[in-house]
Amino acid sequence: MHSRSKGEGFSLIELLIVVAIILIIAAIAIPNFMRARIAANETSAVSSCRTINSAEINYNSYFQQGFSSTLAQLGPPPGGQPGINQADMLDDVLASGVKSGYTFAYTPTNLTNGRYDAYLLNANPSVPQRSGSRYFFTDPSNMIRVAYGAEAGASDSPID
Repeated sequence: MHSRSKGEGFSLIELLIVVAIILIIAAIAIPNFMRARIAANETSAVSSCRTINSAEINYNSYFQQGFSSTLAQLGPPPGGQPGINQADMLDDVLASGVKSGYTFAYTPTNLTNGRYDAYLLNANPSVPQRSGSRYFFTDPSNMIRVAYGAEAGASDSPID
């Protein structure tokens, strides 16, 4: 076997073989990583929908003024005590409407005597097919529904 002397380096062929092996490994690993990231974002979106549903039910029950008019109303107060306008029921990230690759579109509905009696919540991937491939929907029924390729609604299939 040939041994290298102190000043010798690797040949160009040896370096190219190492680079080729690294590229093959990357080509296999990157798609798997992307699928894992999408699955994690989708799981986080479903969990966030459940958290928002719980916060809305608590808000409605505690303040007895109906559901909130915005997600920000459920967020933490900038200082002082929580109240009807900053209930401290969601963290500031989720209250902003964007979390883990998903955008949360909150729409209060059924305004009666100054209070919202219902709401619609959509969780849509911020970058479709990259941050998520499923779209989610929920309302005061607490049923989370899912759609593929387009915004989910009340008529879509519930999550298993």
